[in-house]
Order: sequence, then structure tokens, then C-alpha cells
Amino acid sequence: MILFLAARPVTAPPVRPARPVRPAPRRRRPRFRVLAPYRRIFAVPGTRAFTAANLLARLPMGMLSVSAVLMIAGSRGSYALAGAVTATGLAATALVGPWTARMVDRHGQARVAVPATALAVLGSLSLLLCVRHGAPDWALFASYTATATTPNTGGMSRARWAHLFRDDPAARHTANSFEQAADELCFMLGPVLATLLCTTLFPEAGTAVAAALLLTGVLLFAAQRRTEPPVAPAPATGRPRSPLRLPELPPLLVTFLATGAVFGSLEVVTIAFADGHGIRTAAGGLLALQAAGSCAAGLLYGLLRPATAAPSGSSRAWGTSGRRFLGCTAAMAALMLLPLLAAATGSPAALAVALLLAGMATAPTMVTGMGLVQSLTPPGRLNEGMTLAVTALLGGIAAGSAGGGWAVDHLAGAGAAYGVPAAAAALALAVTLLTARRRPNRPAAPVS
Repeated sequence: MILFLAARPVTAPPVRPARPVRPAPRRRRPRFRVLAPYRRIFAVPGTRAFTAANLLARLPMGMLSVSAVLMIAGSRGSYALAGAVTATGLAATALVGPWTARMVDRHGQARVAVPATALAVLGSLSLLLCVRHGAPDWALFASYTATATTPNTGGMSRARWAHLFRDDPAARHTANSFEQAADELCFMLGPVLATLLCTTLFPEAGTAVAAALLLTGVLLFAAQRRTEPPVAPAPATGRPRSPLRLPELPPLLVTFLATGAVFGSLEVVTIAFADGHGIRTAAGGLLALQAAGSCAAGLLYGLLRPATAAPSGSSRAWGTSGRRFLGCTAAMAALMLLPLLAAATGSPAALAVALLLAGMATAPTMVTGMGLVQSLTPPGRLNEGMTLAVTALLGGIAAGSAGGGWAVDHLAGAGAAYGVPAAAAALALAVTLLTARRRPNRPAAPVS
């Protein structure tokens, strides 16, 4: 047996073919890389929660005035009375808003925003009851004046972004662009929702729903305490310096005033144009196109690299950011000529396209302007500084509405009245140009 086994030939085991080497799997690139800046800012814990709550609280800002006009005009049969009541509330907000924002800076968002909102909601409900039960006209004015304590919810949200990304100018720029797009979205959807509620349910429905959304949104927003910016320490001596005393801020506020006049006059003139062509129901759609163009431009603008300016609270906050602001106002002045030219043709379709294009310059102007306000205002007065900018916008909207209405009545139709928003945009450009010439060229640091 041993000899037999020894005589057998020894065969080598079969050689298995080597497995082909597979290349390492490629890392999947995230889809929609262009949206990476927005994904990055919302990856911070707590940002999605306070943003959702703030959007809920901000939507009524586009509902309250429209709801009040429809409610008062529907019950009293007077658009003049409705306009006077809302104008009084707007003027009261312009006076009380900066004071409310100063209290927010001094005592914190949660401690001030909730009681201020509660008082404003009571004013809205009082207006609703006065209209419902036929109270005298003076009661309407008094009730709507109480809504002036409504806090600047958009400013509080921007203050949180500024605190979270105080050392990241690119993220601040993206966040400011998102906030401006959110403003445009709320002012685009708010009037549509208010009109739908007041016309399909009952005249007071818009005011009631807006008050409920405002109170709920502010309560949810104030509950997000981990992203709330800290309260600024009180100055050691004397009262804190008002942002209005900064030499660079008043000219910027004049530009915001002129920009607000663009918004206010454009709304009135567009409604008059649609009414004159027998398509009054399409006026909301035409204005929504302008807001949609601005919203889209704001989101795209947030993908650009931020400009540069001086650090927050510096008196040298101009730099590249200021030059970009000048370019944005120049683009706004040029694009606001398009509705004037389109209205001259008498074609609603041409006007719709012109409004869409004209809106694409307003959001970049507002984003860059708000960035300049942030860089000019000391960190402890940030809410007050941004509320001053919003107050200037509100004043401009009121003046633009009045100027646009006068132009519709006294000029050759609504088509010629589109010269009012064009003139307001040209004024914004002139003020910015004069301000830029007074700025010395100094080294700048990155800022949103």
C-alpha cells in the first residue's frame, strides 16, 4: 500500500483565477449641490424650529392690513375710512416699533415679544368686535392703534442668525437672503389668504385667523430659547447710544424710505391698472408675480459669495458691501422702468412679464441693505437698528401708496402712474450714489 501511494503522481491543486480588483466606490455627491449653503445653515440645531415658528408668526404681516380694509369696507361701505384706519395703525407702528425693538435688545426676545404680541392681538380682536357691533369710528382708530406693539418678527429672526453665525460671514449672507425671500413669500401669500378668508367665510375671518397665527407663532418662536441671542449688557455710564446717532445710518434709512415708496406705489398703481382694464380680480396675481420674482432672486442671491465690509458696529461698514448695494439700487432703478414701458403698451401680459423682471432687483437690494444695517449697528442694538430700517420701509410704503393714488387720479391713467415707482427707485439710487461718494476707501473685513 505504501509503495502504491508513493508511485502515484503528485498533482498540484488547481489554481483559482484571481478576483478582479473592484475600484473603490465613489462617494455620492449630494444632489442639488447648489443648495449646499442653505443646507449648511439649517444643519445647526434649533434653526429649523425657530424658522418654522417665525414663518408662522410672519405670515399675518401680509394679512392684517388687507383683512382690516376688507372687513371695514364691507361693513361700513367706505374704503376711505378703511384706508384711514390702516394708515393710522401704520403710523403708530412706525413710532412704537423702534421702542419695542429696544426693549427686546435690553430684556430679551421671549420676555418682551410675548406680552407685546398679546397686546397687539387684543387690539385686532377689539377692532373685530367694534366692526361687528357697529361701534363709532373713533373706536376703530383706537383699536387698530393698539396693534402697533406687534414685534418685528423678521428682525428677531435675523438677530438669531447674526448671533449664531457671528464669525461666519458667508453663512450670515445666506441667512439674510433666506429671510428676505421669506418676507417676500409671506407678503405674497398673506393678502391672497386674507382675501380668500374674508370673501368665502365672513368679513371678520381674515382678522381672526391672522391674530391667531400671530400669537401662536410668537409663542412657539419665543419657546426656542437655545438659539435666542443673549441680552446685551447695560452700558457702565449713561444711556446707550441710539443707532440713529450713527452718521452712516440716516442716509441708509433714506434709501430704505425710497425703496418702500417703490413697493407702496407699485401696489396701488397695479391695482388701478387692472381695474382700468376690467381685470381687477387679476391684480393680486400681477402683484404676486412681482413678489415671486423678488423671492426667487433673493434665494439665488444667497448662493453668491458675501461682500466685504467692516465688523459689526464699525463706522467703516461700507467696502465691497456698499459698492454691491450701489449696484443693486442701480439695477432696481433700471428694472423699474420696465413696468412703465409695458403699461404704455396697454397689454396686461406685457405688464405681468415686466413686474416679474422688476421684482428681481428688490430682494438683492434689501438683503445687501440689511447686511449694511447689521454691520453699522452695535451688537447690543441690533433689533433696534433693523426695526428702524423696517420703520423707514413702512413710511415709504405709506408715502408711495399716497403718491401712487394721486398719480392715478391726476395723470393720464394708471400707465403713466408707473412713473412714481420708477422715480422712487431713481431717488434710492441717487441717495446711495451720494452716500458712496462720501465714503473713504479703507480696508475692510468680511461681513454679510
